Amino acid sequence: MEFAETAGGGASVPPPEGAPGQGRRRLAPLLAVCAGYFMVILDVTIINVAVPVVGRDLSASLTGIQWITDGYTLVFAGFLLTGGAMGDRLGNRRVFCTGVAVFTASSAACALAPSAPFLVVARLVEGFGAALIVPGSLALLQQSYPAPAARSRAFGLWGSMAGIAASAGPLLGGLLVSTAGWRWVFLINLPVGVACLLLTLRYVAPSPRRPGRALDWPAQCLVVAAVALLTAALNEAGRRSWSDPAVLAGLGLTVMAASALAVRERLARSPALPPSLLRSRALSGGAAIGLLFNFGFYGMVFTASLDFQHQRGFSALGTGVALFPAVAMTMFASVLSGRLARTTGDRPLVVAGMLLAAAGLAGWAAAGSDPAYPLLVVPMMAAGFGTSFALTGSTSTVMGVAPAAYSGTASALFNTTRQIGSATGVALGGTLLATATDYNAGTRTSMAIGALAYLIAACLAWRCVPAKPVRG
Repeated sequence: MEFAETAGGGASVPPPEGAPGQGRRRLAPLLAVCAGYFMVILDVTIINVAVPVVGRDLSASLTGIQWITDGYTLVFAGFLLTGGAMGDRLGNRRVFCTGVAVFTASSAACALAPSAPFLVVARLVEGFGAALIVPGSLALLQQSYPAPAARSRAFGLWGSMAGIAASAGPLLGGLLVSTAGWRWVFLINLPVGVACLLLTLRYVAPSPRRPGRALDWPAQCLVVAAVALLTAALNEAGRRSWSDPAVLAGLGLTVMAASALAVRERLARSPALPPSLLRSRALSGGAAIGLLFNFGFYGMVFTASLDFQHQRGFSALGTGVALFPAVAMTMFASVLSGRLARTTGDRPLVVAGMLLAAAGLAGWAAAGSDPAYPLLVVPMMAAGFGTSFALTGSTSTVMGVAPAAYSGTASALFNTTRQIGSATGVALGGTLLATATDYNAGTRTSMAIGALAYLIAACLAWRCVPAKPVRG
């Protein structure tokens, strides 16, 4: 879609029907936004395969290796709401482009890192860039595709990027590490980042700015503290145990920070999370659904990866190939759900997707103590399809009910809860595998809990997601 900024700022004017290059202009904003989002999610999983080699090359300690992987996630999760608030105030396109530039430059720094401490700092900066990209990505899609049908298709493809990037990360990482070297795990971001930035500046309209909107820095700091502490505690719970003093301290500090945030928001003249947003059943319910299906999907990917490598002896590359059925289904489901949303509305998509994903993980849990890999293909396909199918409807619901002035904040809230769900799923999966008397029993228990989370999400969707299509 070709854009021209009006006096009101940020409005888009489509070219005449049939104008030369119209199809390319309509597709370009989607490609730009999805490229940025893909980079962000890919960097969560692609590093897991490379980090043992990185540790040897840079003589990193165990703590250093942990910070290479977790530092990015902590900063990314902690600053999402800050990135959303900055987008609403300064303009979502401006903040999105800043995030892409920061992410691309820090990826180059990661690739050129001469030491482990340098790499850790570069990864922290990369996480901050990611936190600026993700909230603006949904807000820019909402801006670029105002028609409900086109918006649903755009949200569907955006949602599929998460599943594809998460599942393809080990495959791509294993391929790059075994051929070109671990530095290419970061260098691959450079051409994608540059293309994303050029496409956004050329084809996405400038977003309206609201300089009168206060950022409420005390609240932003409390949000960062609460989310970062919770994510750190969940990560450590997966490695240690839920009763470890460091984990309990992190959870306690999280509660304290969240309580202080609630008091601050009640007293603030311009709250970071307006109570009207949180009182919306569709928005708060959509955020909770996002937490639950990320819990199920990322818990499955993590547990399956360990099962394939430690129990079945697959290589990192072989594990990526084994997870490919789930990846393929996420793309197919996103296209189908985007087309169906116009006629069915969002509720049927979310409910049906969660029920199918629940059936998939329940099928894995019921497959026996040591099922052959072919028996697991259909459960993985069902989980991948169902999660992506539901993501389209829940994303459309959250962004459809969010006021335009708070589109970045609503996107950030949705993605923050999803990030918490991912961290919780991985942490619980790690704990179950570490504490179970039998490794296969731990895997089946993890899958059963994931299936229960999907069922709860289906029930929540029936109550919270609107039955009719959201007309933005």
